[in-house]
Amino acid sequence: MKTINLQKDGAVGVVTMCKPPHNLMDKSMLAELASALHASVEAGCRSILLRSSMRHFCAGADLDVIYDERMDDDSLYRLWAQLEEVPVPVVAAVQGAALGGGLELAIMCDMIIAADTATFSMAEASLGLLPLLGGVQRMVQRVGPARAKELAMLGRRHDPRAMERWGVVNLVTPEQELGAVSMSWARQLASGPTIAYRCIKTMADLSARGGIQVADARQTEVNNLMWSSEDHKRGLAAFARDGRPATAVFEGN
Repeated sequence: MKTINLQKDGAVGVVTMCKPPHNLMDKSMLAELASALHASVEAGCRSILLRSSMRHFCAGADLDVIYDERMDDDSLYRLWAQLEEVPVPVVAAVQGAALGGGLELAIMCDMIIAADTATFSMAEASLGLLPLLGGVQRMVQRVGPARAKELAMLGRRHDPRAMERWGVVNLVTPEQELGAVSMSWARQLASGPTIAYRCIKTMADLSARGGIQVADARQTEVNNLMWSSEDHKRGLAAFARDGRPATAVFEGN
């Protein structure tokens, strides 16, 4: 049964998790998700919205297969690359619960919009486990080591306002507005300078993973990619014409 659905909404790739009852993850579902993200880019989408059609965003790993489907280093590196190195912005719309691997999946996205009724937890320690998909180190990137240790060790459920204060979540919105608000963000990103966004994402990820010196070492290379785009010419021309930014119409090239 298909667990991931991909649709295009203009220039937005809408990737929907649809595995009843709670989007419990296994290798097959993660492979489908990676394939859908790749297909979105291949189809010309300039941003991606990741959402759930279930009551919950994702309640974590399928415990019936979690041991047998353990990943080795190569498999993890490949998965992280497929989910995180998507060359367009990825927005997660989180409703219900994002638990364990579900929270790990959300923080692999570039931005998170959460319903005010959502809950978040790194629940693995209650099972004698640790986050298996790199969630500890990725949470450190967002909130620092002390808070990440608290989240991973105590495994408490947290409301979205706390996660917003700590820098995990970008925005909290009423549950009934989650679809419209998250799509608004995705559409705004899809209408922007796609190559410049790709460069921003690259520099942010390099800095988060390797520090400012690693990012600085790639600055000229990334700048050159941006300078090779047509959208930067459109942006500068619009400013020269109108005397203010935000009037350019970007085409993503």
